[in-house]
Amino acid sequence: MYSVNYSSIKILVADDEPDILDSYRLILAPNTHSTSSAVNNLKNKLFGSSSGTPSCQPEPSFDVVYTPSAKKAVQAVQESIEVNAPFAIAFIDMRMPPGPNGAWAASQIRALDPQIEIVISTAYTDFTPEELSTLVPPAGKMFYLQKPFHPYEVRQLALALGHKWQAEKEITQVAYHDNLTGLPNRAYFLSEIKKAVSFARMHKEMLALLFIDLDKFKRINDALGHDAGDELLCSVAEKIKNCLRSSDTVSRFGEEGVASTTIARLGGDEFTVLLTNLKHQDNAFSVARRIQEELAKPIDIANHQLIITPSIGISLYPKDSRDNLALLKHADLAMYFAKNKGRNNIQFYENSMDEKAMLRLDLESELRLAIDRNELSLNFQPQISLTTREVTGLEALLYWESSSLGIIPSNEFIPVAEESGLIIPIGEWGLQTACQQVKNWIDAGINIERISIPISDMQFTKTNFSRTVSTILAETQLSPSVLELEILESSLAKDIDMTSNTLNELKALGLKIAVNNFGTGYSLLNYLEQFPIDRLKINKTYVKALTRNPEDQIIITAILEMGKRKNIKVTAKGVETSEQLQLLQRKECSEGQGRYFHQPMNVEETEKFMLEQKETQT
Repeated sequence: MYSVNYSSIKILVADDEPDILDSYRLILAPNTHSTSSAVNNLKNKLFGSSSGTPSCQPEPSFDVVYTPSAKKAVQAVQESIEVNAPFAIAFIDMRMPPGPNGAWAASQIRALDPQIEIVISTAYTDFTPEELSTLVPPAGKMFYLQKPFHPYEVRQLALALGHKWQAEKEITQVAYHDNLTGLPNRAYFLSEIKKAVSFARMHKEMLALLFIDLDKFKRINDALGHDAGDELLCSVAEKIKNCLRSSDTVSRFGEEGVASTTIARLGGDEFTVLLTNLKHQDNAFSVARRIQEELAKPIDIANHQLIITPSIGISLYPKDSRDNLALLKHADLAMYFAKNKGRNNIQFYENSMDEKAMLRLDLESELRLAIDRNELSLNFQPQISLTTREVTGLEALLYWESSSLGIIPSNEFIPVAEESGLIIPIGEWGLQTACQQVKNWIDAGINIERISIPISDMQFTKTNFSRTVSTILAETQLSPSVLELEILESSLAKDIDMTSNTLNELKALGLKIAVNNFGTGYSLLNYLEQFPIDRLKINKTYVKALTRNPEDQIIITAILEMGKRKNIKVTAKGVETSEQLQLLQRKECSEGQGRYFHQPMNVEETEKFMLEQKETQT
């Protein structure tokens, strides 16, 4: 919870008469031992001796700014807001010739700061209290002080209104700020968007809304507990704030074309950033990129070193919408598409996303029924020795032919399965089915040296994943030595300690571990020795560009040499041309997989193919 600070109350006094200002100075002077004897004597005459029973709570001090005119009073309020140090109370004289009067000053100040408590001080009847409340609402924040005033009145008003203002600030803090991180919450952020859009419309400015969602946060929360999850969210909030410090607004964002920022936590692992007065949409991307880079740095949580990545969606005013709620919806949708691109991505909103989102919902609905309808099956792709051209193993691949949508490519339905959580039952079904099928083939006399099964990130990080694998091996009676699990490189990089424990548990079962899509940029080289890895599968993007890009050749050469040094086998994925094959052979890559050798095949085709291989070898 947030506590009210009663130690100091900031007050503005506006009066054109120097004698009146001096009276305020005496009345609001601090009651300390350092006060001059003359002032103390005067205060004793005004308020009586300070002897007697002390109060339970020390009286707050008053931080007072004195101005001689209405215009200077308005200017002082403006400056206090700009430095985020607003006044709690303003004592304003009604008549301050030759400039505007106190009523004008009060209306201007109320427009600048709706929360300030205003006290109009006057010896005349220019306005009644009711008229003043109507002129400068609300009535609960407009007060009337008749001149000549008694010192008690001023000091008691200052104390009472100061406490009232501070209590309201606490209520506002609780109502409009996230209790965990201290950031503004959804309610506050929605009000800020509304004001920012209104201002941008009036001044013809551009603004951007960044919607940030943490990748795989739920799995970290489930694995390490809610306390660790809360600690991680607080660390993320600090990292985002460090990227967007208000003190950096001029020096850093000024160079990037951003005037100001508002950061909020909407709930869960969702954060938002509002950028105003953009010069170009590239400025929004620069801010998003800096947040992405900052969050990529390891975080120590609960004795674990975590690497968290964000998916960031961006919507722009007025390009994407002129409505504040639509801007938030569009940024959320863009974030959703950023996740579907592979996570740790930044995506601007596009109009076509709305239609794609509806199609994706339809796809998810159909996928939920796919297992019950027996629409899912497995295809198998051979893995080939590049020296003997013999089959060294098979990789099991999910295949879906929907009764209503037709054949759905795996690169379309697997991301939907991962996003919806359906990958857990689908992945377990695939693991069980593949193990059972290979066991049946082996029992029928078909030699299968190795069955490789890709494991999704959600499966691998699921609690007791090794127990699930052990149960499936026991039920299917497949020898663990035949099974190779392909773990995504990105999965291994999430939590080094948890990864190491899970891999050791799997290795204890007697199976093999392969790193799938190796070389995607997670820098696991330092961890390969501590992980029990049997095989590296080179990312097919490197193989695809092998004949065109010398840099990819260098990367593949480095992976192959590292495999030799560490006695780790290497398989090249996505081999499609004879030129790629020849280059891989020259680099002494021992195994390949891809359409150049064979397309993925269904169960019947695979069985026929393996029988033909058996006859050829005999």
